[in-house]
Amino acid sequence: IVALLTIIATAGMVRAAPQAQSLSFEPTFYTASAFDESPPLRDLEAQTTITAGVQALAPERGPIVVDRGHSGDGALDVASSEAVSIQAIPSPIRTFEGLRNTDNPGLVNPPDPVGDVSRQHYVEMTNLSMAVYSKTGTQLLGPITLGTIWQGFPIADCEDNSGDPIVIHDQFANRWILTQFTTAGPIYYNCVAISKTNDPTGAYYRYAFSSFENFPDYPKYGVWVNSYLLTTREFGPTTEYGIGVYALERNKMLNGNPNARVVRFFLDSEEIPIALIGDGLLPPDVDGGRRPRDLAPAPIVGTQDDDHPYGATFDALNIFDLVVNWKTNPVASLTLAEQLPVAEFDSVFPCAPTSRDCIPQPGITSPDQKLDILSYRQRPTWRLAYRNFEEYETMVTNQAVEARPGIAGVRWYEIRRSTAGDYSLYQQGTYAPEDGVHRWMGSIAMDRKGNMGLGYSVSSETVYPGIRYTGRLRSDPLGTMPQGEAVLINGSGSQLTTNSRWGDYTSMNIDPADDCTFWYVNEYYETTSLAGWQTRIGSFKFPGC
Repeated sequence: IVALLTIIATAGMVRAAPQAQSLSFEPTFYTASAFDESPPLRDLEAQTTITAGVQALAPERGPIVVDRGHSGDGALDVASSEAVSIQAIPSPIRTFEGLRNTDNPGLVNPPDPVGDVSRQHYVEMTNLSMAVYSKTGTQLLGPITLGTIWQGFPIADCEDNSGDPIVIHDQFANRWILTQFTTAGPIYYNCVAISKTNDPTGAYYRYAFSSFENFPDYPKYGVWVNSYLLTTREFGPTTEYGIGVYALERNKMLNGNPNARVVRFFLDSEEIPIALIGDGLLPPDVDGGRRPRDLAPAPIVGTQDDDHPYGATFDALNIFDLVVNWKTNPVASLTLAEQLPVAEFDSVFPCAPTSRDCIPQPGITSPDQKLDILSYRQRPTWRLAYRNFEEYETMVTNQAVEARPGIAGVRWYEIRRSTAGDYSLYQQGTYAPEDGVHRWMGSIAMDRKGNMGLGYSVSSETVYPGIRYTGRLRSDPLGTMPQGEAVLINGSGSQLTTNSRWGDYTSMNIDPADDCTFWYVNEYYETTSLAGWQTRIGSFKFPGC
């Protein structure tokens, strides 16, 4: 087994188990439940009233997980401990303050910081606000609440400040997509706004796509050739659970057609092994100027851990192929294409007294003030960054793991797809320098040269929650991040709320202006407080790109 895992980590040519080809799912087509055109966002009145107390956003449902001891990490990057002192990683080009909890109409936790970049702008969203910046950090719009984006929309639930936002920039159309879910029920929606021009402060086409009686938790979006892709973690009105996989009709949405169609697949945990879908799948989000070929399957990716109670028998990446053709009578298919075995990892961290009390901070007085690692959720962490190099396609993603006994690290993957459509695990590694600092809540991307940037949170008993990043050059040894570590911003305070929430995601993106500059957003604490989180936005670039 050890020899096999070594081959996976370097050459990555292991293929799927035979049964991976046998699962397919039925599509359901329908149209948007509501549509309108908004006034320019800059003309909408922002809500600014602050209320007392901390609103803990609805906790994710899921299994109770129990740590059974550290099972080891078969892809631990032992060179990273030396690399931290090398400091070859470039310093930030710039950093600036993003949104903070006091921008909200009430204090909330967690922030879910996310952003994206265009040639002219950077847009950030959090729970429960958004703002638009110039690329030098000047705030051009906001903060405004998420509900403000849908002010006056025909479905009033979209006007609520519900959360779990995602912002993506469609570089091929030079448009912005702003999203949130609804939480009121009993019918639920994914609310999607697409800018009418390249100006994110301007007017938007606004849509609501129903998930029916299923609450569409943890929505994640991606830009594909003919569709905007969406995955959700869905809970029905009683005990129903599964993963929603959606494709939204991109061309009609770009043109403001109220009859934009959607196709939905529901991967029901009562019908397929829950280990195959876990707690979420990620859709691809295209970076770079080369599109996927027309009607190329969109890879939808999840992870599984054989130490988790979902019952996986080996550690793997699960890859589903989604194909959609928006003809007059549309057709779509979703199939389980590959299960790629990966090096052993342990996603169940030794947390106590609850499964969210995991990462220590300086000066806290109670174990229930430790921070949530979220590694026990069986899913990769935003984004699945896709790039087409013509001779092959590549995707990078990551997840938090227990890298060393009681120490959090970031496991990252590069998946490749050949021109024949075959998937392989090209490389993988776990970044966890041996310095006692926890690294988690990561996001990864790749520039046009094949270099990678990986951003994440840091904390320990002596290191306040802050933001750092590392990276690798394409020429570096496979499975390593040997360029050292840079600080986006050091923390100088701890989070005191006992709900422990951190994340639930962050965002590393590539600037379409040069296809080289990495932009990253994450949360940190400047001052010890109950829930006074702030966010920081920064950029960096490797020499020679």
